[in-house]
Amino acid sequence: MTRHSALTWQDAPMETGFPWGSTPTVDLRLWRADAIVLFDWLMSTDLNTVPITHPAQKQALADLLARLEEVDIIESTSEEIAAAQAEVAKNMGW
Repeated sequence: MTRHSALTWQDAPMETGFPWGSTPTVDLRLWRADAIVLFDWLMSTDLNTVPITHPAQKQALADLLARLEEVDIIESTSEEIAAAQAEVAKNMGW
């Protein structure tokens, strides 16, 4: 399976006090197609309707969306989104 180059959180500049100051962070690499699919889903989803078991889960999704907004996927066209969805969905095996 051919994937596009991975995005990392290091691709997005982080402000000095983002938003928790000295809270520990992690570096996460995503395939570009995965990032596009996640961003598109998060932008079109009402987080108040997503089943959660703890309020922190909704906040974590909002935080993920905020980080995805800082990389170059936010202006993906509908064609790019469809291609990313097809790429991510192929050979899933489940």
